Amino acid sequence: MLRYSLLTAGLLLGSTAFAAPAGDLPLMPWPAKVERPATQGSLVLTDALSVSVSGDDLGDAVTRLRQRIARQTGWTLQPQAEKPQHPTISITIAKKVTPLPTLDSDERYTLTINANGVKIAANTRFGALRAMETLLQLIQNGTENTTLPWVTIDDAPRFPWRGLLLDSARHFVPVEDIKRQIDGMAAAKLNVLHWHLTDDQGWRFSSKRYPKLTQLASDGLFYSEEQMREVVRYATARGIRVVPEIDMPGHASAIAVAYPELMSAPGPYQMERHWGVLKPVLDPTKAATYAFAEAMVSELAAIFPDAYLHIGGDEVDDTQWKNNPAIQQFMRDNKLADSHALQAYFNRKLEAILEKHQRQMVGWDEIFHPDLPKSIVIQSWQGQDALGEVAKQGYKGILSTGFYLDQPQYTAYHYRNEIVPQGLNDVDVIADNDSAQSWSFSMPRLKGSPVEGTFTLVKGESGWRGFIDFKGKSRRAVQHIDWRSDSQVSFVVDTWMGETRPVITLSDDKLGGYFLLGNARYPVTGARLNEVPKGIAPAIPDASQQANLLGGEAALWAENVVAPVLDIKLWPRAFAVAERLWSAQDVNDTDNMYSRLQAMDSWSTVSVGLQQHSQQLVQFTRLANSADTLPLQILAQAIEPAHYYTRQHLKFQAGNYHQLEPLNRFADALAPESSTVRQMNQWVDNVVSDAEDSTSAVALRHLFSRWQANTSDALALSDSNYQLKAMRPVILQVDKLASIGLRLTDLVARQGTLDDGEIASIQRELDNAAQIQDEVVIAAVYPLEKLLRATRNR
Repeated sequence: MLRYSLLTAGLLLGSTAFAAPAGDLPLMPWPAKVERPATQGSLVLTDALSVSVSGDDLGDAVTRLRQRIARQTGWTLQPQAEKPQHPTISITIAKKVTPLPTLDSDERYTLTINANGVKIAANTRFGALRAMETLLQLIQNGTENTTLPWVTIDDAPRFPWRGLLLDSARHFVPVEDIKRQIDGMAAAKLNVLHWHLTDDQGWRFSSKRYPKLTQLASDGLFYSEEQMREVVRYATARGIRVVPEIDMPGHASAIAVAYPELMSAPGPYQMERHWGVLKPVLDPTKAATYAFAEAMVSELAAIFPDAYLHIGGDEVDDTQWKNNPAIQQFMRDNKLADSHALQAYFNRKLEAILEKHQRQMVGWDEIFHPDLPKSIVIQSWQGQDALGEVAKQGYKGILSTGFYLDQPQYTAYHYRNEIVPQGLNDVDVIADNDSAQSWSFSMPRLKGSPVEGTFTLVKGESGWRGFIDFKGKSRRAVQHIDWRSDSQVSFVVDTWMGETRPVITLSDDKLGGYFLLGNARYPVTGARLNEVPKGIAPAIPDASQQANLLGGEAALWAENVVAPVLDIKLWPRAFAVAERLWSAQDVNDTDNMYSRLQAMDSWSTVSVGLQQHSQQLVQFTRLANSADTLPLQILAQAIEPAHYYTRQHLKFQAGNYHQLEPLNRFADALAPESSTVRQMNQWVDNVVSDAEDSTSAVALRHLFSRWQANTSDALALSDSNYQLKAMRPVILQVDKLASIGLRLTDLVARQGTLDDGEIASIQRELDNAAQIQDEVVIAAVYPLEKLLRATRNR
């Protein structure tokens, strides 16, 4: 079974170079093959449409399909015959399979729409379910009627493992909210719900064998056995696997509260409220520890039928192991050289328990060890370097680095996050006629050690190129090198921190400026180097080893996420991750992606019932103390939550990095990226490249005028609720930026210039407005900087 799926994945990987880039249909993920007839037409739908299925029983999937068509059209559909003679939508399934999805479930399908109706052909029910989502995305309410475009689609996923991690441990997520995310996953053709059920701050599933786990370590917020079975049933009906995670041997503070006798240091322990890597860790030398592990695996295996079970295994603080004489003696007796070897010993015994219960192990990077069998799956939070090495060693792996949706990041950053590690294409090979300059840098963070490394810029016959070496990580090529002046340079590189854009001033062999992590500025210092440094080569698996890369998972960790804002964090951004996991590698045009993502945003709200907009409206209503939330909606156009882990680190600095910190700020109600600022960027680019583009100039003036007119109303709201008071200076700065924007737009449109003093004065205003305030950033600063630079360059 697994062998077949990996073969299929390998063939798809090999064929991606021939796939056509995405087109203009409102589809996401983009299918493998889309053909439109030379004479384009459309199939008109009416409320008399009917659906037939042959070859397998799809349960209530047809009923759901009809209900969603009714939602999308606003119709009440006419009742249909049990077996309609001339169905509008005909679904043919080649073979009947168990409804339980597996890693190698066949999800291929063909969808044909023409004057004769809709025909779906699939090998299995899983392909039919994916085809139904594609069909629903194609329904258009036009100027005269509701139609489907004539089209033929042949589709299959690139990767078999396309997941979403939901963290119910840090902040509890009610079952109804989980079900809604499962609906969203099905709409995006994601097929694995990774359910993070335990962590330091909470044990979330009811255990019959160890009842004190929920009695003492859940605050009464946990899932009963029947609730977990209901989630599995709900997901299964939508072709989605559910992989539960219990974190062992670290992230075990909740276990320590309930059963301190299992830990590596004596108690007593109290319920943990703070976030971070904490010290409680299971004792791998005690038989009772493995009795506990077997009980957990046994109970989960009885509820969750998937072949895989996630054991966590990440971020083990070994302080308790090192301070326990008995454990140290055990390590000497068993020739275990270090804590990593001790964890591998624990995982070998745990793997045997899993095998006894017919389950395969999934764990984070830290479980990777040659003593474990090749049947395990490594989930990487450490990035493509770690994942590439996993694949090269013959282990299966999935990627989560770059798909952390709890972090506010630009959707384009996630979209560019390729699963297969990429080479440097000789960008770091310095030819005799090249001119290279290398610089060291140090970027202090708000929490943790500074980010350090070097970068090298090379001027060759074809222009500038470059690469960057972060300490301890492999070399990366940089993109879009832009010398803004003789002494200031900017470039872009995607890192584990997000889209990273250094804006560097070079003078007297010293380096200053900042790294822009998404939208958040981090000051940086450094110095020129005398020679080009040596770097670490990326771990690139060969073509056969790439078959070990099963796919990836978006992760929504819940330190900064609670159920009332869950959808805001996930949707529609998760559609872009889903496309990276489903679609061909060369489906990578970000402008095209954003256009289709906008369609998915509205479609998923209506058809799927996702709540990214309604949740924001509720939060704005609370903050405004009024149903009149328009001033906050307009203010939000200019603002984004601070990207990377900036918000978490600010809370840490303030002593608020814990479970009881209220997530009630303006920042919590914001989408990760402002679509208005993105559109503003495009208008600015148009005006800068063509001063006669009056349409874009008019749009910018209208936007800035709207922001100015909103100031008094927004200030009134900030005065009415203490939770908005910290936004008052932000509101005033947006007003000032609108004035700057109006002036710069007019100046660029008539090809005017500013003197150096005026440019410096405005730049100071922009720099001041770019600072993080109440965990938000005025993202409109950055397109305004483009306008300002245009007044210098003309």
